[in-house]
Amino acid sequence: MHIFTNPNFNFVKWRWHAIAMSWVIIIAGLVVIWTKGMPKGVEFSGGTIVILQFDQNPNIEQVRGALSKGVPDGGNAIVQQYGPPASRQVMVRVHTAGAEAGGSLSATAEQVDAAIKKANLGNPQVVGREIVGPTVGKELQTRGTLATIFALAGILVYIAVRFQLSFAVGAVVATVHDLLITLAVLAFFRYDLTLNIIAAILTITGYSMNDTIVIFDRIRENMRSMRRDNIEHIVNVSVNQMLDRTIITGGTTMLSVIALYLFGGEVLKGFAFTMIVGIITGTYSSVFIAAAIVIIWQGRKPVKAAPAAPIAPAKKPRRARAS
Repeated sequence: MHIFTNPNFNFVKWRWHAIAMSWVIIIAGLVVIWTKGMPKGVEFSGGTIVILQFDQNPNIEQVRGALSKGVPDGGNAIVQQYGPPASRQVMVRVHTAGAEAGGSLSATAEQVDAAIKKANLGNPQVVGREIVGPTVGKELQTRGTLATIFALAGILVYIAVRFQLSFAVGAVVATVHDLLITLAVLAFFRYDLTLNIIAAILTITGYSMNDTIVIFDRIRENMRSMRRDNIEHIVNVSVNQMLDRTIITGGTTMLSVIALYLFGGEVLKGFAFTMIVGIITGTYSSVFIAAAIVIIWQGRKPVKAAPAAPIAPAKKPRRARAS
């Protein structure tokens, strides 16, 4: 299946524009994280999650107001719809563990339930509850960070052995770029950093790396067959040759993730949104960032030509014998 017929887009020409745009997004994201902080889920910050089942469709704002009055630290509680609207469920996340708030997990859930009933918001039933202490939250945060670092280190070693050091550096820089862009977008939209999002980030790492390796493999093949061309031309030809594959793979994956975002429910929405951002940035970085690093590392010098084969001396014509 072909989308383009003999594509000849000059991707190399726009690499500096792409790098500049990436820097703008990353710096803006770092500013948001520095000023507002990165919101963390209960898994990392510690706290209590209570899921309430209502008889009628609940009003989220009224629930939030009732919690601010009747639950310790309820003013900072996160209240959101849980599942499809027909389920009539609400998830309440209080970023203070039950024991630290003056009671056990069941006491915290009972405080939430009592606050809702006191505000005459119906007769909800507690259908789910979960607690994460701050010590466990820090441990999960450390493990998530280490998992990402080990993944990047493994990628660096594999590509350095499989290809060249310049390719390995380009792949790791592109992957770090994807992670920073994804975190910046998550900070813009104020998504909580949860274990689901950490899983999505690790998935993005593998997805982006797979796309980058495919392009790098074509660059390596063309470096052997196009020895007289400079590295910029080789990279541009290689990216164009793999353009159909890149778009088809990214497009089909994107359709699946969009369906997950629309129909997967509130629990998977953060995971799906992170994957959408990661697929876009992963495809973009494979074409512009990773390839640009290879060009910068290799330099603008033309690739050395293969030594010419020695020319055999011409044979002298034989004289005809006299009869």
